[in-house]
Amino acid sequence: MTEDEQLWEWRRRIADLYYMIRSSSDVVAAWNLWCDTRVSLFRDHPQSPIEAAERQVFEGPTTFPYDPSLRFIVRLEPVTPEQMTVATGADGDLSMHSFARTAGLETKLGGELTLYWIEGYGGGVFLPFVDATSGTETYGGGRYLLDTIKGADLGVAGADGRLVLDFNFSYFPSCAYSSRYVCPLAPSGNRLKGAVRAGERHPISKV
Repeated sequence: MTEDEQLWEWRRRIADLYYMIRSSSDVVAAWNLWCDTRVSLFRDHPQSPIEAAERQVFEGPTTFPYDPSLRFIVRLEPVTPEQMTVATGADGDLSMHSFARTAGLETKLGGELTLYWIEGYGGGVFLPFVDATSGTETYGGGRYLLDTIKGADLGVAGADGRLVLDFNFSYFPSCAYSSRYVCPLAPSGNRLKGAVRAGERHPISKV
């Protein structure tokens, strides 16, 4: 396959994975599938962010144990749109604007999160965040929870369309693994005071 075909196939597999997550009635089973699929992709896929020479010994992304208390169904409140432009290296500048803010996380996580719409052809929802684990237990630049351009979409719950935010599915951007990538990081407003010990984390030392 060409490099473009490889990337297409990677994104198809991610989109299929999140479709299965949204379709499952067993949240923990869906999370286990997410973990196992990402291990396989990171080890074996040519579009893995892990350097080719390191893939065979890479044990896969490390995660905290599943914590059901860090799964939320939230309402979204409108915000006054604010434009942002982020440099992403060879890919050029990324433009996005805020369009909504969560309601209901403040008392449990010490803050609310702003959702961004990535502009350009098609567009997509983007939700990065930083929390009290960032820079110690997790990547200092923060983690992603939603990135619908890449297929990472946990869906909605109920007829009222409240958003599923399950932090057990939060993950590192590719730049956490390789300097080949330049990733948009969490804006200053998306900083939670609480420690979100769910989702991807740094490996625990075996020494």
